[in-house]
Amino acid sequence: MKKQLAVALSIATVVGMFGSVSAFAGETEAATEGASGAGKKIGISMPTQSLERWNRDGSYLDEQFKKAGYATEVTYSDNDSGRQVSDIQNMIADKVDLLVIAAIDGEALNTVVDEAADANIPVIAYDRLIKNDNDTYYVSFDNYTVGTLQGKFIVDTLDLDNAGDKTYNMEITAGDPADNNATFFYKGAMDVLQPYLDKGTLKVPSGQTDFDSVATAQWDTQKALSRMQNILGSYYADGTQLDVALCSNDSTALGVTQAIQSDYAGKNSVLITGQDGDEANLKNLMDGLQTMTVYKAVANEAVVTLDLAQAILNGETVDQSWIDGRKFGFDCTFDDKSYTAVDKVIPSLLLVPDVVTKDNAVEKLVDTGYYTQDSDGYLHPAQ
Repeated sequence: MKKQLAVALSIATVVGMFGSVSAFAGETEAATEGASGAGKKIGISMPTQSLERWNRDGSYLDEQFKKAGYATEVTYSDNDSGRQVSDIQNMIADKVDLLVIAAIDGEALNTVVDEAADANIPVIAYDRLIKNDNDTYYVSFDNYTVGTLQGKFIVDTLDLDNAGDKTYNMEITAGDPADNNATFFYKGAMDVLQPYLDKGTLKVPSGQTDFDSVATAQWDTQKALSRMQNILGSYYADGTQLDVALCSNDSTALGVTQAIQSDYAGKNSVLITGQDGDEANLKNLMDGLQTMTVYKAVANEAVVTLDLAQAILNGETVDQSWIDGRKFGFDCTFDDKSYTAVDKVIPSLLLVPDVVTKDNAVEKLVDTGYYTQDSDGYLHPAQ
């Protein structure tokens, strides 16, 4: 198993190109009927290529916009906020017609987003909210629901409502403090789990439960691994049983899983959560090393972003009735209450995530066309 983990971590570092969005259920007539981006350019700023999901997002967005006739300028900023600012400034200088930005740090882009506004360039905050009231729209998944799905999975799998006097030990690994989504994931899970912590059905032997204590800078796998190794050495070396590792996403889950495989003395299977459906984590899922992941169909997120960009450039009003008219073929809702930047509510288009386990992975990911399955049983992004 430890060798399998090493292979999985190696897979996670590979930067690959991902397949055609058109294979997925998310492609809509709305995105292609009479939609021509001729003469217009879209700037797409992604955080990094070190996490698998951002390679998928960048590839899907690039393909969708090019297919609709737009020129694109795509950058990855290596998790360096200063570099992302420079990348976006270059796009503004290149006179792009619209910016799609997945922020490294939602607080660090205020000046450059103001520069975009001064140049009359609309900004779509993609997946991560930018804390600037010049955001035009925000496209993401319902991030609070991601956390509640993880929390409810733990409650249901351990049958916490019928635990009686039994107690379960849990450790928490959250995401990047600079990422607005991380607090939503954390809060969603903790709102579900807090009553069981209050009752003593769940316990956290390390005592690390507040967000600042459990956060992982840049969602870094190695940081998650090192922290979990320290926790296991300090609180579980005496034979204390670890039952649950609540991990907000797959890159942190990858590190936590490796730490458990290498440093945990217990013989029990630890329930490990995740999010994103990264290839290395899906391998762990099929091998029984990770218990679940919350999957977000980022190909569909790219579809919504394209349609939204076209609407903005065409001066259309975007609301729930606009969404309903797009016939996306997947759930998407309009939210004008939940996400604020400065003193402005940012109108948001939110997609719905889904729970994937070993038992339903083929149904949820392969049968829908997002992934393929090799003869060895492992899943790979569809080409």
